[in-house]
Amino acid sequence: MKASVLRAFGPSSVLQLEEVPTPELRPGHVVIKVLAAGINRLEVFLRQGVITRDVALPHVLGSDASGEIAAVGAGVTGFEPGERVVPMPGFPLDDQDADSPLLSAAPSYVIGGILRWGTYAQYIEVPARWVVKDPTRLTPAQVATLPMVLVTGVRAVRTVGQVKAGDHVLVQAGAAGTSTFSIQLAKALGAKVATTVDADGKAALARRLGADLVIDVRSRDFVKDVIDWTGGRGADVAIDNLGGAILQRSIDATRVGGTIVTMGFVAGNEAAIRVREFFFAHKTLRGTLMGDVEDMKWGLGLVAEGRIQPVLDRHFALHSAAEAHDAVASNAVYGNVVLLPWA
Repeated sequence: MKASVLRAFGPSSVLQLEEVPTPELRPGHVVIKVLAAGINRLEVFLRQGVITRDVALPHVLGSDASGEIAAVGAGVTGFEPGERVVPMPGFPLDDQDADSPLLSAAPSYVIGGILRWGTYAQYIEVPARWVVKDPTRLTPAQVATLPMVLVTGVRAVRTVGQVKAGDHVLVQAGAAGTSTFSIQLAKALGAKVATTVDADGKAALARRLGADLVIDVRSRDFVKDVIDWTGGRGADVAIDNLGGAILQRSIDATRVGGTIVTMGFVAGNEAAIRVREFFFAHKTLRGTLMGDVEDMKWGLGLVAEGRIQPVLDRHFALHSAAEAHDAVASNAVYGNVVLLPWA
């Protein structure tokens, strides 16, 4: 099979199309023909060696995929060749961790494409318990935008943020992949949503997704605008995928007793918090990573109902993975980018 292979850490040019062995089918597993593979910013960091270099090279990146069952291993029931499916973007490698209440915090949990070869390939092999049937009737490219951002968004907004009808929610970086779903998820739950952007095109996208207040941070103070928008109270929940110095600002924009959900570090891995102001205001800071199978099924159900729309910016052939990484790293992407392994 063909795959985009990483043989050294560095610039996007280190990703090269190669012929590699097709994964062998094992009992309890399925082989999936990858029809489209999503790209996440995490993979840019992995390719650069920023997050970890504890990766056996050569390696294949990628956590997100949309595909169809190519082969079913011994002992697997409920799947047939040709069925459209979505593999979980991360799961525990040890079956003993499979029922952990915080799945992504389980000791053996890994995001696809870190310790295991990932989805930048024509075929992948996955334990059947971590595969979900695709009910959406969308194109493979559209579905490939979903897995990581959907389970992350569902967990952040619904489970950890506990957003409910009538809430005022701040979603940072509204045109980012995860944020496009966080906006839609909060709206689906009946909340009002404010979001931040730094370009006119991103503002138009955020409005199309249903954001009630779009704040252009090039000329506006989002803390002041959110405070004004909520009649002086502040947001009930802030979804912060930026971290760094922005995290304190998200805290400032949240009401007394409000919740800040942190789930990213695009603006920096370290943050300084004004501790006294934080606990005097009884605010809650909660971290989250990714969701579980039930989060995925719930989110895909909303997509199937048309209540959430995938946001596909563009797609690239597998041999153009380097170009796709450059697009994501440039912050010029409005939504998500996918690779097409058979193009």
